[in-house]
Amino acid sequence: MKATKGRIAPLKLRIVALMIDYVVILGYGLILWGASFLFKPVLTALFTASAATAEITGAILITLPITLYFILCESSRHMGSIGKRKMGLAVTNDSGERIRFRRSLTRTIIKFIPWELAHFAIWRLRMPSHFSDTFLLAILIGVNIMVLLYIYMPVLNKDRKSLYDWIAGTLVISISTKPKSGRDSF
Repeated sequence: MKATKGRIAPLKLRIVALMIDYVVILGYGLILWGASFLFKPVLTALFTASAATAEITGAILITLPITLYFILCESSRHMGSIGKRKMGLAVTNDSGERIRFRRSLTRTIIKFIPWELAHFAIWRLRMPSHFSDTFLLAILIGVNIMVLLYIYMPVLNKDRKSLYDWIAGTLVISISTKPKSGRDSF
């Protein structure tokens, strides 16, 4: 399916879309938090057994559902998450076509690498581990550098692509039919 060839999405619309998506994610988090009271003994055991068990449990309960949200929404006929749809944005390949599951998976995995690396380091700093604190702090510094690259790359190129867009071969375009304001670049 070919998207209506749109213009490159302004950064401010992408930021608002991300904020809307974080409200959706917060809703999921609140449901998870409420459910955690029902399963407190099991979850306590999982989150205190070892750093690896805690990280895997967190990945299954938090990262997996959130990444599936982005993967499935962006590869769907809607071509974007709830936030992107509300803001009239779509994720396409470089030719303006709907991305398939594999490309969406690649884009989302790359987008969440800093998140997972941070969890890896934090759990191992919090619990006994055979990794040195220096190594774990180096990972956290690397995470911050990656996040800065993710934030600044769209500002520095005409296609407003982030690092994960470059690697996955994706583009976020504006397909909204809403009237444009006088200032649509960020």
